[in-house]
Amino acid sequence: MADTKPSFSLKSLDGDTHAFTGDRPHLMVFVKEDCETCNTAAPVVEAFHKAYGDRLRVLMVGQSGVDNAALKERHGLTLPILDDATCEVSFDWDIEIVPSVFWMDDDGAVQTHFEGFIREEWEKLSADLAQRLDLPQAQIDWESLPAWRPGCGSKHLYPEIYDKLRASAAGSEMLARRIEIAPADDVIEFMFDQGFSDGLPLVPPTPERVLRMLEGTHRSGQDLIATVPPNMGEATVEKIAINAVMAGCKPEYMPVIIAALEAVCTDAFNIHGVTATTMGAAPVIVVNGPIRDRIGMNKGLGALGSGNRANATIGRALRLIIGNVGGGRPGGVERSTLGNPMKYTMCFAENEERSPWPPLHVERGFKKEDSVVTVFAMTGGPVHIVDQESRQPEQVAGSIGMGLEGVFLPKLRNLPIDALLVVCPEHIDTLLSEGEYSKDRLRARIQDVTRRPLSEMVANEMSGAGIPKATAEKMGEEKLKAEAPKFAGPEYIHIVVAGSDAGKFSSAFHGWATGEIGSQSVSRKVDLG
Repeated sequence: MADTKPSFSLKSLDGDTHAFTGDRPHLMVFVKEDCETCNTAAPVVEAFHKAYGDRLRVLMVGQSGVDNAALKERHGLTLPILDDATCEVSFDWDIEIVPSVFWMDDDGAVQTHFEGFIREEWEKLSADLAQRLDLPQAQIDWESLPAWRPGCGSKHLYPEIYDKLRASAAGSEMLARRIEIAPADDVIEFMFDQGFSDGLPLVPPTPERVLRMLEGTHRSGQDLIATVPPNMGEATVEKIAINAVMAGCKPEYMPVIIAALEAVCTDAFNIHGVTATTMGAAPVIVVNGPIRDRIGMNKGLGALGSGNRANATIGRALRLIIGNVGGGRPGGVERSTLGNPMKYTMCFAENEERSPWPPLHVERGFKKEDSVVTVFAMTGGPVHIVDQESRQPEQVAGSIGMGLEGVFLPKLRNLPIDALLVVCPEHIDTLLSEGEYSKDRLRARIQDVTRRPLSEMVANEMSGAGIPKATAEKMGEEKLKAEAPKFAGPEYIHIVVAGSDAGKFSSAFHGWATGEIGSQSVSRKVDLG
């Protein structure tokens, strides 16, 4: 079947409406006023109009709005110049280069199409038209015209125009409800008023921005990624993209955000409990694998802090999805007594290149070349562990262990509670100063240095927390002499490497309730298509 083009109706500079319905011969030429090659072609099109206009409708479709008049005046054009300032027709016709020429027969089938200005093509078109219409050829001094001139990009391909047209086009994959805001209203303030924000300004999720965000994943916009507690909202890829836009993400972050959302919405992670607990727990996201560098994540200097777009906005996007899709907002289901700055965002990359150990995702069963997101439910941190003096491995390992004494409370021991330990490169160097020093050895050292007699854990005048006095009396003196480490087992101590080479400052995140009654850390491979 011959190529046909969509019908349209546009007004000319004279205010007349011209409809293209494909029911008669047409010569259609798309131009823009500031295109030098369009200006070369304009007098030729005018000559075609004068020579063949009685039997062929010659129309010029101008993309330049009010500036179309300048083109008309410059060349003394009498043919109709139609106003496609919105570029909707150019989009529907899939114009790439202007001038773009279409000769269509009585049935609207395209007989000839070419772009730019190649003199031989225009000459041939003139001869073909004259023969088909049985008219004398247009009087054109072909030798005075250039042999070749490249065209210009169609105006509708400008990003700010194209994305808007694509978002509003028939068949767009975007199904989310659109909110119309009055021109006089402040969009930023509107989003605050509607409760979309985490307390910080948001990027308005315009259709064109959301479409660009969707380009960051191979998944369809209506694919269901997760059902998000507490309201069990359905998080489609499109809804994720909307919140990613508001968070300030780039499209290439989408696969990481999707993987993080999949992880937190598992029964094992229990995002409902993490959100609702009065302890103020929040997800901490650790990213491993090649995706770290591909999207420019920070794993070195200031990795746990501000200044990196990927780190900051990926974590923020997850939090916005939990609030806007799942309904987990402060004052509602989220009942945190004090709150937690990690509820804004906490996401960083492991510095695998500076680590002597298998990276976190390899420890958890993935391949080194995999890109993986791991989420932890944490109530506190990052808490600095400062040791600038130790020069022996066991010394710095001991300091790290002592730094973890404060998880929940120093008097609490044998805790089935996760801790996420972030060891800095300089502490790594000290640990390795006498040879290999494994993660398991570090975990064992932490458990060893934190062993305390249970008698020190009994509630007293200094602190009413710990083992109740009545329970201690029943335990007896011998049991109270037994020592207990900080954690119920070394498996509760998760270790990664991050930070720069300057400064002997490691950090730790303090967990929430670990296990079936609380939250378990979860890893998800990033789906890169």
